[in-house]
Amino acid sequence: MLIPLLLLGISGLWFAWGILTALWSPLRTIPGPFLSRFTNGWYFWRVVRWQFQVEQVELHRKYGPVVRLGPKRFSFAEPEALKTIYGHGTDFSKSEWYSAFNLPRPYSIERWNMFATSDSKLHAKQRRPFMSMYSMSSLLSYEPYVDECADLFTQRLTEFAHGGKVIDMGHWLQCFAFDVIGLMTSGARYGFLDRGDDIRGIMGALEGMIKYSTAIGIYPRLHPYLYKLQTLLPKGPPSGMNYATSFVEAKIDEYKSGKNTPTTQGDGAAQTFLAKLFNKHRENPKEFTSYHIFAAASSNIVAGSDTSGIALSSILYHLIKYPRCMIALREEIDNSQRQGLLSVRPTFKESSDMPYLQAVIKEAMRLHSSVALPYERVVPDGGATICGRFFPAGTVVGVNPYVQHRIKSIWGEDVEEFRPERWLTSKKDQLALMNRHWIPFGSGSRTCLGKNISLLEMQKLILRIVREFDFKFKEGSSQNWKTENFWFDKPKGWQVEVAVRGKGITEEPVTD
Repeated sequence: MLIPLLLLGISGLWFAWGILTALWSPLRTIPGPFLSRFTNGWYFWRVVRWQFQVEQVELHRKYGPVVRLGPKRFSFAEPEALKTIYGHGTDFSKSEWYSAFNLPRPYSIERWNMFATSDSKLHAKQRRPFMSMYSMSSLLSYEPYVDECADLFTQRLTEFAHGGKVIDMGHWLQCFAFDVIGLMTSGARYGFLDRGDDIRGIMGALEGMIKYSTAIGIYPRLHPYLYKLQTLLPKGPPSGMNYATSFVEAKIDEYKSGKNTPTTQGDGAAQTFLAKLFNKHRENPKEFTSYHIFAAASSNIVAGSDTSGIALSSILYHLIKYPRCMIALREEIDNSQRQGLLSVRPTFKESSDMPYLQAVIKEAMRLHSSVALPYERVVPDGGATICGRFFPAGTVVGVNPYVQHRIKSIWGEDVEEFRPERWLTSKKDQLALMNRHWIPFGSGSRTCLGKNISLLEMQKLILRIVREFDFKFKEGSSQNWKTENFWFDKPKGWQVEVAVRGKGITEEPVTD
C-alpha cells in the first residue's frame, strides 16, 4: 500500500510542478496545443503517429510563426529564424534528443558518432579528418560505382517491364542507394539489387533503430535504461543499435580479410572509402584510430541508403504525378541526346548542365525532403532573441525542413504545388532567397556530410531512367502516396508499373 501511495504522491508533485512552471514561464504567452504547456508527452504522442510533419504545418497555420511543442520546446516557421539558429558562427548546440542515436554510457565510451555529437566545436574536430573524402572533386571519381549499380537497376526495370510486374518503387530505389554506398565504402555491392531482398534484415533493423531513437530522444534520460532492457529481452527480428553496429563491423572485417574484391575496376574508379580510411590509419594511428574507420563506415551505411533512397523516390513520384513536368524533362533530355551531349551512362557533369533536371531535383526535395522533423538546437548561455522574442538559455528550438519549405513569403502562394519552374526564375534575389531556405540536407555547420553522394546518385540515375523508361502508378491506386515520418519521411508500398520507353539508349558514349 505504501509504494502505490508514494508513486501517487510523486506523480502529483510532478504534475503540480509542471503547472507552476508553465504559469511562471517567461515564454507562457507563446501559443500552441494546451497540453504542450505542461508536458513533452503531447509531442511524443504526436511524433509516434509518424505523420507529425503534416500536423506541424497546420499548427503554424493556426498559431503563427512560433509554436510551442513542449514546455521548453518551440518550432519556427519564420525566414529569419534559420540564420539565427543555424547560421555559421552561432553557438546553438544540438539538443539531447540526438543522444538517443548513440549508445548510452557506459557503452558509448569511445563510441561517438558525428550525428549525435552535441557540442559544435567537438563536432567540427570529429568531422575534419573526413571532409576531403566527401568533397565533390573526390566524389566525381566514384561515378563508376554509381554507374555499375545504375546498370543493374536498369536491367531490373527492363525485366519488370517485360514481365508486366508491379513493383514497390520505394524499396527498389533504396536497394539501389544501399548497393551504391556499399560499393563506395568497401568495393562490393551488398546484393540488394541482385536479390531485391532486405539483405540480413538490415533495412528493417535500421528503421526500427531510428524509430526507437526518434521517440526516446524526446525523453533522453530513459535511453540508458531502455537500451539495457532491450539487451535483456528475448531476441526477435534483427533490430537496434547493436545489430546495426555488428553489420558495419562485419563489412569492415570482410574488407580486411580481402573478401571484398572491388567489382568496379578501371574507368577511373576511385579508392573505396575503407581503402582511404585504412591508409589514413596507417599514416597516423594515434590521431586517426581504428574507431575513426568504424565511425565513417557506420555513417555511410546507416544514413546513406535512406536519405538517397527517399530523395530518389520523391523525384520520380512527383514526375509521375505531374506529367507535364515529366514531358518537360524528357524534352530537355532528348534535346541533349540529339546534340550528342549525353553518354549511354550519363556523367555527373552532363547532368549538371541540364537546368530543368536540376530544378526538378530541388523542387522534389523541397516538397518532400528525406528528413521531416525539426533540427533541434539549444539556446546558448545568455539566451537569444529569435523572431523578436527572447528565449532563455536551455530552451530547445528548431526548424523543420518540411515546414520551412512551405513558408509562402519564400516560395509563393503555390507552396503545395510541384513546380520546378520556380527554380528557373530570372529574379536573382528570389533565387538567392530560395537557395538560402532550401534545407533538405540541414543548415549551417551541421549540413549533411554525405550531401554530395546523394546529389551524385540522384542526378545520374534520374536522368537515365527517365530517358529509358515509362512509369505510371499501379492501376486503380491513389496518386497520393503514404509515408511514415520517423525522422526520415519514408514512402511505404509505393506501387509502380514500368515500361521500356524505346529507342535512343544504345548509342555510343560521348568521348572527349
